[in-house]
Amino acid sequence: MRKIIFAMSVSVDGFVETASGDLSWASPDPELQQHVIGRESTIDTHLYGRRLYETMYPYWLKAGEDPSATKFDIEYAQIWKERRKIVFSKTLAQVGGNCQLFRGNISEEMHKLKAQPGKDMFIGGPNLASTFMKRGLIDEYWLYVYPIILGSGKPMFPHLGDRINLKLMETHRFGSGVVLLKLSNVQV
Repeated sequence: MRKIIFAMSVSVDGFVETASGDLSWASPDPELQQHVIGRESTIDTHLYGRRLYETMYPYWLKAGEDPSATKFDIEYAQIWKERRKIVFSKTLAQVGGNCQLFRGNISEEMHKLKAQPGKDMFIGGPNLASTFMKRGLIDEYWLYVYPIILGSGKPMFPHLGDRINLKLMETHRFGSGVVLLKLSNVQV
């Protein structure tokens, strides 16, 4: 059965972006970039909320064509374009490219998708992930913990109301000091 994996960069104090929306503190170094390229081979679908879609789609659609693009941007843009993307939004009228707009019952749709043949799915962004967490739909959490304290900002885990028990499956320390924690949801 396919898994839904919530993968996110996070500060030591639990924030995914600064209070002003800055993400530059989480820029991956070349080692982490290669890890990101490699992990894409394990998935075939990205799950986005409106806000993340509006950030990712225009950037990665053109990133590989920019004359100043890095090797990583070119390689990742190509992979990203090939991946299926499902966008969960009640406000968007349409989505572009290899994207599908979804407005129905999230739990029913995810159970159907998980039962279909294919690779795993990554969910991005704490808002949509919170909705999935409340419904018990996330199988694994991949936290890329950066050695920085932001002090405030957007929390990775908004108020959920209930505890979620996790089991540590794996850790990996990158040369930059970023630590990947792979955790499984013991209730799924």
